[in-house]
Amino acid sequence: MLEVVHLLGVSLILGNLVLVDLRIFGLGTSLALEDLARLALPLVLLGAGLCALSGLLMFSTQASDLLANRVFTLKMLLLTLAAGNAVWFHLRGSLRRLDRTARWLAFNSLVLWLITLGLGRWIAYV
Repeated sequence: MLEVVHLLGVSLILGNLVLVDLRIFGLGTSLALEDLARLALPLVLLGAGLCALSGLLMFSTQASDLLANRVFTLKMLLLTLAAGNAVWFHLRGSLRRLDRTARWLAFNSLVLWLITLGLGRWIAYV
């Protein structure tokens, strides 16, 4: 069940971030970005909460194995970078600016989250 909850959280994060990022890249311009973000970002936070809770519980069942797993370590590093990227994006007001830096941060977000997703799946095979 923990893996199902974790996957639900990942789906909420990625699904909603992809929508917002695509809008930032200029797709779906008939949708107001502020309205889309107001709907999507609380779902991203809900997903992050589900992932954090389920991830911590899964980690607690095999902490020593996971700490020795380089893929897990890399996943945690990229997760930290993705979170920092999100903080930077929002603190600088990127949703209002939509400048080159906002697009660059949105692109970084997509790349970091997709690699993190792949690493999460890879953990079990290393």
